[in-house]
Amino acid sequence: MILITGGLGFIGTHTARALLDLGESCVLVQRRAATAVPAVLAAEHGTRLFVEQADLADPAERGRLREIGARHGVTGVVHLAGSAPWPPAPGDPVDAARTALDSLFAVVQAAAEWKAERVVVASTIGVYGGVEATGGPLGEDLPLPMTAGHVIPAFKKVGELLTGHLAAATGLDLVNARISAVWGPFGRPASVFFAAPQLVHAAARGTAPDLSDLYAPAYADQGTDLIYAGDCGTALAMLQLAPRLDHRTYNVASGRVTTNAEIAAALAELAPGTPIDLPPGRAPQAPEDICLDITRLRQDTGYAPRYGTARAVADYLGWLRAGNAR
Repeated sequence: MILITGGLGFIGTHTARALLDLGESCVLVQRRAATAVPAVLAAEHGTRLFVEQADLADPAERGRLREIGARHGVTGVVHLAGSAPWPPAPGDPVDAARTALDSLFAVVQAAAEWKAERVVVASTIGVYGGVEATGGPLGEDLPLPMTAGHVIPAFKKVGELLTGHLAAATGLDLVNARISAVWGPFGRPASVFFAAPQLVHAAARGTAPDLSDLYAPAYADQGTDLIYAGDCGTALAMLQLAPRLDHRTYNVASGRVTTNAEIAAALAELAPGTPIDLPPGRAPQAPEDICLDITRLRQDTGYAPRYGTARAVADYLGWLRAGNAR
């Protein structure tokens, strides 16, 4: 039985589906009480899939987490629930930071009590921000700068250091999963980091995409390492279930840069006439697009991405055209 924190969230839903497909049972822990289980999981609900409520940010509910795991006989954990004070909330920022880190501590402490075989902890491609370009995919052993341009990678770096310490101190197999830019069904319709969701949602509506919320303008020949949601869930499931892992940290990614132009070209085939007008080329002085080296993930789990750009765009567009809002 694998416990997934944030289990009914975007990545959690796909991870649960992948674990079920690999023969595992899952218990999904959510901060809010679930009103409905997604249709892609509903067939196993109550037989191999269970949903529980516990708020890891609330000290009074952390005992409930331990009870849930003991009752379900949890053998492994995928920790996807937020461990960073983001988005900002009213109140003392010191308390917010403490709460974020305490949620990680609560999961590790509970997993130690359950004698769980492995805890996979979500990290992010953002930890590579500021790394000097290598001209190729970035590997897990590259030295990371001690600075961060955003609170999420800042806390993920802290979390990675803590998992290293706690693994040695507790004897738990704690694994960091540096997840690249995820897109696909159940994801947010818009991202501030990359344009892919906005482009596909606009094509499904037959309107021009609104890219005004992006942190930087989207140029045609720029992109990032996009991993389709189904591939991300599969990779995390395989990390959780692998009989042996030889490393503490793994990149979870596609291993290539997907440009905005590639997505626009796929949409031109699938949704002719979609008004996508991206500035040509690259932004002046734009940093090099990065992708992550997934050699380690491939070798230790047998993972291989199933979704290239065209297949991912077709799947996502079909999902939205079927009436799904996200």
